Amino acid sequence: MTHHPFDDITVEQLVTQGSMKWGKTPGHLAAFVAEMDFGIAPVITEALHKAVDTPMLGYLPSRVKDDMCEATSDFLRSHYGWDVPSSRIYPTADVLSAYDVVLERFSRPDSPVIVPTPAYMPFLTLTALRGREVLQVPMVSGHGGRVEMDLEGIGKAFEAGAHVMILCNPHNPLGRVYTKEELEALAAVVDAHDGLVFSDEIHAPLTFGGHQHIPYASLSEVTARHTLTATSASKAFDIPGLKCAQLVVSNDVHQKAMTDIAFIVSHGAATPGVLANTAAYRGGGPWLQDVLDYIDANRTLLADLLRDHLPEVGYRIPEGTYIAWLDCTGLPDVKGERSWAQFFSDEAHVSLTDGALCGEAGVGHVRLMLSTPRHILEKIVMAMAAALHNASE
Repeated sequence: MTHHPFDDITVEQLVTQGSMKWGKTPGHLAAFVAEMDFGIAPVITEALHKAVDTPMLGYLPSRVKDDMCEATSDFLRSHYGWDVPSSRIYPTADVLSAYDVVLERFSRPDSPVIVPTPAYMPFLTLTALRGREVLQVPMVSGHGGRVEMDLEGIGKAFEAGAHVMILCNPHNPLGRVYTKEELEALAAVVDAHDGLVFSDEIHAPLTFGGHQHIPYASLSEVTARHTLTATSASKAFDIPGLKCAQLVVSNDVHQKAMTDIAFIVSHGAATPGVLANTAAYRGGGPWLQDVLDYIDANRTLLADLLRDHLPEVGYRIPEGTYIAWLDCTGLPDVKGERSWAQFFSDEAHVSLTDGALCGEAGVGHVRLMLSTPRHILEKIVMAMAAALHNASE
């Protein structure tokens, strides 16, 4: 691999920057939270400096909001062929805030929520905190071992009283980028049960060669009618702390309902975050492509490292996101009563996400971030392998 400026970023520099990722577990190599270690795009840096110098740090001005909605509409059209009027795009604090709106305003009161698992952890915890039953539907192994949604299980969950299903595409933590055929098959099940889909598409810009993100609501009039979509520049451009996402409304009835709640939906969006999202959507393409190329190489590098040093660990190269999902169930059982994430934290000083937090289907797995300099990714795997070797002696 040719040398890249990202290769010069050190652990010491990352620790000194003081991010939550590198500060939560001192002395550990951090790979547990969905952040990147590559800084931010110059266009975003420029937009933020301008916001401070102007200053533009008060409540969100209408013109700034409208500009972001137009930038989002242009981005959705140019990247995915999805023509969404800017008037149907609403800033909000983050994807979870958008999900809260869907639960509170658009789902049947007290109805269970379908969560295909493994899942992004807060979809399990937040749903329960809102007093809703979570119906976990484990993913299944499909053609060639590719993980797929269990459509029969989802149908049964709807029949058990669920109204909302969470669709995460590209999928966190599995890295799946669903095909048109898969999404159409899901749509038939949802439509047959008069269900509602909350489509989390925050990782949409993070897809790799041979895979194309398809916004679920863009498939047909049917999916547009039963979907509310959330997206953001926050993951692809590593700015989640700026608190801005977009709720995209594709249903006429939902759009009418937004009239009374638009202010509440958008009140949590921070003005600098809105400006940063606008800058990312309009001018962040070259920086993002460079990052994607780097992570693309990391996807393969991890496969090579695991093959050479941890061959018992299962890993399917992700089609999108910068998240690796590792199956540790084939490892020798040296962890005792601990999870594998806790074992590697204790013995290797590597911070990973415990797969059990992603649902029952995640037990025995860990989640690892590929969005780090290559030499750090190598250190992570080598430390894990050394810890396992030492415990096996």
